[in-house]
Parts: sequence; C-alpha cells; structure tokens
Amino acid sequence: MEAIWSVLKMIKVRYPTLLTYIPYVLVLMDMRYEGVKCHRYGSVDSHMLMGKKLLDAGQLADALSHFHAAVDGGPKNCMAYYRRAIVFLAMRKSKSALQDLSRAIELKPDFTSLKSNPSAEEMREAQSLLTKSDEIERLVAQARISFWRRDYETAAAQLNTVIETCVWDATSREIRAECFIQMGEMGKAIGDLKAASKLKSDNTQAFYQLATIYYNLGDHEMSLIEVRECLKLDPDHKHCYSHYEQAKKLNNQIQSAEELIREQRYTDAVRKYEAVMKTEPNVCHFSLLAKERMCHALVQGQQAGRAISVCGEVLQADPENVSVLKDRAEAYVQEEEYEEAIKDYETAAKHSENDPRIKKGLKRAQRLLKESQKRDYYEILGVKRTAQKNDIMKAYRRLAQQWHPDMFQDPYKKKKAEKKFIEIALAKEVLTDPGKRFCGLESQWKVVMVASHPVNARAQRGCWEQLTTCCFEQPETFIILQGISFVQTSSNDFNLSKPFIYSTGIEPTATS
Repeated sequence: MEAIWSVLKMIKVRYPTLLTYIPYVLVLMDMRYEGVKCHRYGSVDSHMLMGKKLLDAGQLADALSHFHAAVDGGPKNCMAYYRRAIVFLAMRKSKSALQDLSRAIELKPDFTSLKSNPSAEEMREAQSLLTKSDEIERLVAQARISFWRRDYETAAAQLNTVIETCVWDATSREIRAECFIQMGEMGKAIGDLKAASKLKSDNTQAFYQLATIYYNLGDHEMSLIEVRECLKLDPDHKHCYSHYEQAKKLNNQIQSAEELIREQRYTDAVRKYEAVMKTEPNVCHFSLLAKERMCHALVQGQQAGRAISVCGEVLQADPENVSVLKDRAEAYVQEEEYEEAIKDYETAAKHSENDPRIKKGLKRAQRLLKESQKRDYYEILGVKRTAQKNDIMKAYRRLAQQWHPDMFQDPYKKKKAEKKFIEIALAKEVLTDPGKRFCGLESQWKVVMVASHPVNARAQRGCWEQLTTCCFEQPETFIILQGISFVQTSSNDFNLSKPFIYSTGIEPTATS
C-alpha cells in the first residue's frame, strides 16, 4: 500500500504528465485481470458493463455514475473500486483514485502480485511510456510558449500531438480551442470545448465559451442550450446570466417574427426584425438573418421597392444566397423589372439547379418580358385612344414631372424613374406625330386597310410607305388589306363594311 503511494507521489513530482497515462496502464491491467473473481453480484454486473462501455467512449461522468452504483451494490467488489479509480484518474481526481485503489488492495491483497516481477516486455513498455511522457512534457511547454507568442497555428499543431496521446487532457483541449478561436476555426474550437466540458467537472468556462461562439455564429438556439448548462452548474455566474438574458430576448424576438410571417402579417414581421437588429447590432450574422427575412416579408407584402433595396444589402455580403435571389427576383417582377428578375433567377439556378420555384419563376419572368415589349403608348400616358394632341401633352407634362429622375434620391428609385421617364417621352413622341401614331401601332392592334370609304386619306397617303415597312417586318401581327383608310371603333376592333381583298405579297387568310 505504502509502495503505491510512494510511486504515485514520485510520478506526480517528477512526471506530472505521466498521470495522464495511468488510466491506460490500468485499463491494460483491467484486461489482464478480466478473469479475476472478487465478490460478484448480479445487480452489479450491469453497472460494471455499462460503466466500462461509457469509459471506453470517453463519457467519464456517466461512467462514474455507474461505478458509484456498482460500489454501492457490491461494497466488497474489488473490481468496482478499481474501475472507479480509473475514472477518477482520468478526471484528475488523484486523491479519490488512491482511496479506491487502496480499498481494492485491502479486498484483494494479491491484486498486484503479478506485477511484482514484470517481464522484459513489460519493462520495455514502461520505459517507452516514460520516454513518451518526457516528449509530451516538452511539447506542452513548447505549445504554451507558442501560444504566449500568439503563434496559434504552431501551438495548435504541437497540442495535436499531445492530445493524440492524452485524449483526456482537458487543459490541452481548452488551450487548443483558444488557438482555433484566434485562427477563426470555430467548428474545431467547438469540438474541443465540448470535450473539455465533459472531461472537467463544473467547467462553467467551457460552457460560457461555447454559448458565446454559437451566438457570434448566429445560432441563438444552440447558444441558449449551452449557457443554460453553465447556469445549471452555477446559477449566479455573472457572465453566463448576462449572456442568457441577451440570447433569450433575441430568440423570443426571432420566434415572434417568424410566427407573424406564418400568419401573413408581413408589416408587423418587418417591424419585429427591425427590433432584432436593434437588440443585437454588433453581430453581423443576426443583421443578415434579419434582413434576409425582411426581404422575404416585404416581397410577400407587395412592398417590392423596399424589398429590392433590403435584398441587395444581403446579397452584397452573401452573393450566393439562393433564398434572397429568389425573393429579389419576385420583387423585380412586381416592379415590372423583368430583365433584372431573369438575371436573379438565372444566378439562383446556378446554385440550385433543381429548385422548382426558380424554374417556374424564370419562365414567368421571360413570358412577362416578352409581353411587356409590346408597348401600348395610350396606356403609358393614361389617355384614351381618341385623345387629341392637347390631352396627350397634358398627360405627358404631368407624368414627366412625376417621374423626373431629379425627384428621386434613392439609387434604385432613381434608376426606375429614368426608365419610366424615357418610356413617357417615347409615348408622347409617337402619339403627337400623326404618321407615327397610325403607322407605329402596337402589335395588339389590327391594322386594317378598308377597300371602300376613303376616310382620312391624307393620313394614309402620308404614311403608306412607313405602313408597309413596319407591317411587313412583323406580318404575323397585322392583317393588311388593300384600301386607303383606317376606321377604328374600339381598341381591338375595326368597322369593316365590305369584303376585303388582301394586299399582294401576304398569304391570304379566311375573312368574314
């Protein structure tokens, strides 16, 4: 008994890191003594088996619970004390481990008799472990120096070797996690901190760091889970409690906003996400999340102009965000900016080829673009087709003043106004010129040249050449008949009083 105490004290003084290897040595001994029979109890066996499985999996806290139960169920079971000692050593609880080892030897005095005369192979293995322990000590010291010098990449590499051997060394994992944080590799930092939170009891700092990392990554739900674990260990933890209050408030706001979107209360949802950005203005992930969902809500609420601006802010930071590309494309469609909508749908398709919404939206935008190219100048100016020149000029002046680009400061609205202003000017130019007004009719008009009643012959003579040119360029959109006048009775119909003879060069079609 005293020999064990002396050896462990010597190791602690001369080779403190070697304590990390003791669990491995004990596991080997455990395998060797698998057949040793102490006092066995049927109710204890299941706890022993489960505890060993959990120990092998590195779940020390759970394994310890089962070995506690095994000891309580079989107070004279030397193997229960022995295996619990392995867990205590892995958790760096040397005092508790020594007590269990002492109890195991009391119950089975010859428990270590086989080790009194180690074989040559066992001696070589022990020497190898001691040599390796010296190497680990050296690497740990070098890693600390590298960390102090802020050479985080080198420190992480050195700690990789340490942790490969000392898998239960919580301190090395915590230092490596800090290196990963400084290197921006948050996923790896999370892995080390999760392990450290299990390897070291009451590790509130690990839980707090996990909560902070998740929060800064925009994962408010995981942040709440981790900070609650911290508060379970220490309800009065100042930093964890403060973080919990902030994360809980933000989480409630986001959940409320999503509920408003589901209820189709889009204006209220936008306001709620604006509140999210005020609650957390310093974490860009939450700002982008809020703007992404605002973009969606604005589109659904038919506020296309503002939606395009908000969506654009998100795409500047995340150009490949398919959801935002689809929403902005729909906003462009609402604003009749079909070419821009097509561009966004095509960009989204590059990153999500099989998305049915993209395919459907792209076809719709292409169809609407084709239809929009068939201009109706009367509709643009908002005048009747029988409007006189004075009425046309009044409508033009009113709309030109309304849509003059100098009236707009927002870049997107200014661009839209420029396009509208050009369209208005073109409509005025066509409708105030008699020749262009009759010869430049839109494709939805049926241009008819009547065989009799030579009304408005002057207009016909002035634009006959232009008429035949523009109509023959798109013969499928016009019915060209031999005659001398235009007779209009409505926007899509003409008064045809006699049978017609189609002009030369055009394929005859049935007439009525």
